[in-house]
Amino acid sequence: MNLMRRSLTLGVALALSGLVACSSSDDSTNVPEPSVVETEAPSTDAPVTEAPTTTSAPAPLQILVTNDDGIGADGIDVIVQALLQMENVEVTVVAPLENQSGSGGKTTDGALTVTDTTTKSGYAAKAVAGFPADSIVWAIDQGGIDFVPDLVVSGINNGQNYSLEIVTLSGTVGAARAAAKRNIPSVAVSQGLSDAPDYPTAAEALVQWVQDHRDELLARADGDAVTEFASINAPTCDEGLTIRGVIEVPIESLGTSDYNANNCASTVVPTGDVSGFQNGYVTITKLPVSGAPFTD
Repeated sequence: MNLMRRSLTLGVALALSGLVACSSSDDSTNVPEPSVVETEAPSTDAPVTEAPTTTSAPAPLQILVTNDDGIGADGIDVIVQALLQMENVEVTVVAPLENQSGSGGKTTDGALTVTDTTTKSGYAAKAVAGFPADSIVWAIDQGGIDFVPDLVVSGINNGQNYSLEIVTLSGTVGAARAAAKRNIPSVAVSQGLSDAPDYPTAAEALVQWVQDHRDELLARADGDAVTEFASINAPTCDEGLTIRGVIEVPIESLGTSDYNANNCASTVVPTGDVSGFQNGYVTITKLPVSGAPFTD
């Protein structure tokens, strides 16, 4: 009897032990495991910002324009309008009140009378009662303008200013030379003499010359020595003909040649400014500030 009771007790104990074990095993599968959330540690680096880039606008090319045909002439008006079409160019006009052709480099002693006026198309200008070179004297020496120009342009003259004999008489050349004497780069511009001069041809040649020399002009320091200046002469071709090209040639004597000779259909190979112009080329010639052909 006691043996049976012990066996029964042991069986119940084992049964209960099995239930407890099963219960523990089942409960362990129902308990959710804790989730792990990964987070990035806050950055301690300061945000990287690029420094702003600053670029200064390129300096404008400051051009002083004058002539010897007078402020009311067509040529100066055409050249001013052509220059104004160029990018980043500032144009100031100071020219003789009246036609002063053939006055060379003459100047007036003493104070000059200057009045406000405009070119034919209405561009603001100063008119100087004097010679072409007086326009430079008033603008530079007498403080008529408050800056030193990068370039002085004289023209467009109605009539070619070429040859050893003519350049010394030209007021167009005289004004350009007056600027060069003051160490300001300059160029004289002339169109072949005509009742209907082809000013756009000379203007186009000048604009190209300015573009070709722009960087050089802007790189100069005020007062850098100028020992020569340029003279551009463009023929007025007969109707139906055009210029043969643009060439750089030395100055030469007119000699016995006809001043008005011009053949844009020619095939002659030129040797200088006279033969180049007379045979259909726009000529560009370098002239000295001092020395032959100038005697002063």
